[in-house]
Amino acid sequence: MTSKANIEKVLWSACDSFRGKIDSSRYKDYILSMLFVKYLSDVYAETKENYMNQYDGDERRVERAMSRERFVMEDTATFQFLYENRNDSEIGQKINVALNSIENSNSAKLRDVFRAIDFNSTVDFGEPKAKNAILKNLLEDFKELDLRPSQLDSVDIIGDAYEYMIANFASDAGKKGGEFYTPSKVSELVAKLVAPKENDRIYDPTCGSGGLLLKAYKEVGNGKTHIYGQEQNMQTWAMCRMNMFLHNVDDATIWQGDTLANPQNVEDDKLMKFQCIVANPPFSLDKWDSGFLANIPVGEKGKKKEKMTPELDPYRRFDWGIPPTSKGDYAFVMHMLHSLADENGRMGVILPHGVLFRGASEGRIRKTIVEFNFLDAVIGLPANLFYGAGIPACILIFRKDRYTNNRVLFVDASGDEHYAKDKNQNILRDCDIEKIVSTYKAYKNDINFTGEEKYSHVATLDEIRENDFNLNIPRYVDTFEEEELIDIDEVKQNIANIEAELEEVQAQMKKYLEELGL
Repeated sequence: MTSKANIEKVLWSACDSFRGKIDSSRYKDYILSMLFVKYLSDVYAETKENYMNQYDGDERRVERAMSRERFVMEDTATFQFLYENRNDSEIGQKINVALNSIENSNSAKLRDVFRAIDFNSTVDFGEPKAKNAILKNLLEDFKELDLRPSQLDSVDIIGDAYEYMIANFASDAGKKGGEFYTPSKVSELVAKLVAPKENDRIYDPTCGSGGLLLKAYKEVGNGKTHIYGQEQNMQTWAMCRMNMFLHNVDDATIWQGDTLANPQNVEDDKLMKFQCIVANPPFSLDKWDSGFLANIPVGEKGKKKEKMTPELDPYRRFDWGIPPTSKGDYAFVMHMLHSLADENGRMGVILPHGVLFRGASEGRIRKTIVEFNFLDAVIGLPANLFYGAGIPACILIFRKDRYTNNRVLFVDASGDEHYAKDKNQNILRDCDIEKIVSTYKAYKNDINFTGEEKYSHVATLDEIRENDFNLNIPRYVDTFEEEELIDIDEVKQNIANIEAELEEVQAQMKKYLEELGL
């Protein structure tokens, strides 16, 4: 049987074929794409073999049955074909043709998933001899991997292995890795806080490799929901599409493009509404408005407008204010709030701490959101949870159905006791997640819940107004630990005792030296 450990071993061996030759931020695409092709090929081969046995080799019936399967493959698109041609001088081009065939044969589910990758790239691989050697080694590494469904020791093993590799590539990529991957435990926490339900539409406007969406999807349990996402980076978008497919989420709607300047969640010329939104937007994105400004026509005086205005957005998402061009955090928040369903809409978004207290336009936007009574909870997380971002982050929970609720929960889960250290990265443990989630549930379900000393506090909107709409958590949750008072008399007595003991030891040493004649 093929275990997760077996798969990971092969994947890391495959990585060795690239290390020192191509940067990990690039070769991850080749590794993950080849894993995808190997999985499709093995599943297809075993399915066909089963039908051949079932229909006593009747190829016509087998072909008809295979056409109704989840996906189809041409013989020249399979891993086996590529492996048999591993010594071909044009193996890079043959792989590209195979990938193109997979897309064309399954356009409804896999269109463009390989568009951003080129196994024949001279930029990545250099001269043909070196390229062919790397690709041959890659195919030989994957040949050892048996991904037939009958040989896998669990149904989730492929999806789990894919996520494992994404996490490790994100770790290697540092700051860049944080752009496409949210740590699994943080994603799990956000998903549990927004609590997706059956028939909800779940949306992530900056979905990266899709981890947050998949965690939210898993919370539903029976799969009776539909997930939507948008990702600007083409390579990451492709990674997300593959991730969905490997987790058996075939009907996910994943758009590609700039969510702010070109949102794809549009129906009837209006933004689609979602019952559940989860997101980890890029922290304080610089020049977030560039997509709007680039399309401004030249004016009468031959100049373009240089500043973003609410009128430039056809969906009027920024009528509450224009965030600074150097910090796009609230631009994403306002997009999500305008996409959140009025009835039972829940939203969990991961943001840098600065959104809680920064002033100027961000302060005015924050005040408007609080006064609209959309803010439900502010949860402070430990520092160093995210790849390439050592700064502490927070989770903001928003709801559109708070009505008469005039309270906001504040949680400080940043203390040393609320996380574990793992190599260079801090991680949330199951117990840490459970404590945050149970605190949030207590706040929602018990009107008399006021918080837990040095951990949480339920503030009224009036209290927030008194703090001039500053949401900095220490203003509401006092985690100060008083230092123990020092008893001066006790300290003096201890010093005296030590001095007496020292005199006694010195006298004993002197006696020994005299006995030795020294």
